[in-house]
Amino acid sequence: MAEEKQIAVQENYELSMFNARGLESLMKLSSQLAASDIIPDTFKKKPANVLIALNMAQRMNADSLAIMQNMYIVYGNPAFSSKFLISCFNSCGRFTSIKYQFTGAEGADDWGCTAYATEKATGDRVVGTTVTIGMAKKEGWYNKSGSKWQTMPQLMLQYRAAAFLIRTTAPEIMMGMEAADELEDIGGRPKYVGNNFDDDQAEMNAEVTKELEAPKMVDFTDDAKTEVPQKVLQPEPAPVAKEAPQAVKKAQPSWVK
Repeated sequence: MAEEKQIAVQENYELSMFNARGLESLMKLSSQLAASDIIPDTFKKKPANVLIALNMAQRMNADSLAIMQNMYIVYGNPAFSSKFLISCFNSCGRFTSIKYQFTGAEGADDWGCTAYATEKATGDRVVGTTVTIGMAKKEGWYNKSGSKWQTMPQLMLQYRAAAFLIRTTAPEIMMGMEAADELEDIGGRPKYVGNNFDDDQAEMNAEVTKELEAPKMVDFTDDAKTEVPQKVLQPEPAPVAKEAPQAVKKAQPSWVK
């Protein structure tokens, strides 16, 4: 008797976090990638972090390893490097590659850079905000300790101008995230906090705990000066004397004397 062969039919499903089978497959893949030695420390032996990177890669239609290599954690917020955002814009297919136009005298406060590109569907030219050295100084980016604005100002002008263009023209590319160098400048620290979720979270928790445990000084000087309104006593009204009842004279007939 011939043995019957059973053919297993596998149902196709989307590899996504929004269905049970797809999420299970992504979790298995995350565990395998987390064991790799060539990924950044942020993702090594951390399948949950790898799972987030895989989700970002799907949403941005990018390579998962490229996402992990260009994602930084700056003050608790995930951010991408500027060069990665520029490459995403240039390869999206909707625009031409980003070009740069410099104005003003090099090294002066009016030295600026404007990023622009052309939309392929309409032929319209899209222009970003002009970034100048004067703007960098007013925003506090330039004079910050360890700032790259002093050592490589031309590159920083290009990076910041490109970030402004992408944010205003194609914000879906940035997925609501910031450029890492932007967060570094805004945060006011000379270095990245690091691309490690746990270390950054521990630092933030320590700052919050320190703030909560700090003694609070209460100023009672204003309370001492505050006058308490006094209750005004009103004089009691004098008692009214009661009139004695008058005798009622009875009427008598006229013939009685």
